[in-house]
Amino acid sequence: MTEASEPQWAIELEGVTKTFGHRRVLQGIDLKLGKGQFLTLFGPNGAGKTTLLKTVATLMRPTAGRVTIAGLDPAKQAARVRQSLGFIGHQSLIYEELTAYENLKFYGRMYRVRGLEERIEEVARKVGLERRLHDQVRTLSHGMQKRFSIARAIIHDPALLLLDEPESGLDQHASELLAEILGDPASGERTVLMTTHDLERGLRWGTQVAILAQGKIIYSGPRPEDTALFPRMYQQLTGAKS
Repeated sequence: MTEASEPQWAIELEGVTKTFGHRRVLQGIDLKLGKGQFLTLFGPNGAGKTTLLKTVATLMRPTAGRVTIAGLDPAKQAARVRQSLGFIGHQSLIYEELTAYENLKFYGRMYRVRGLEERIEEVARKVGLERRLHDQVRTLSHGMQKRFSIARAIIHDPALLLLDEPESGLDQHASELLAEILGDPASGERTVLMTTHDLERGLRWGTQVAILAQGKIIYSGPRPEDTALFPRMYQQLTGAKS
């Protein structure tokens, strides 16, 4: 694919609906995220944030509407889409009876990572896991397992990172490590879509912000210059406490 023909959008959702039985969780979501942008998605509990992220991650199929990831159709090109993204959700997606090293080697082989041994050592250092690399995952603390989930998600250096409340369970140091891994949002090196309840952190990290409520995007735009006004606007739009 030539540079001129590269897709403009890293993520493009058109009329995305997700229904569970008679309950409609997502209601006609339209959302576009350009390459290298960092979108923080806010919303109260039950708004549909996790469902939206799982739909983008190909872990769920939309009931209706269209999802496009870097110009690819996840329904038809799921393997190529998954190769380009990393996902950190509420489930760790790691094998507790294996060591951290064995897990990273498994995922690295699955993604056909070149120089895998060096890459494992690199990501282990990034998350402060190098001393526990050969311990079984089940022996690690919850915080360490969260760090390891970050390492798993970035082992193949994905162009797109999907983060579902990644700060949950992280201590201050681990949170700083995550911020360092995400890098400068303005660098344009990686596209990030993150959900969070932490308004302060989400505004600090994101270049774009959106608010999801009752399955609908009710606000979307660049991060406001005066972030101090955002919590009040968020509360007014959602009725949730900031």
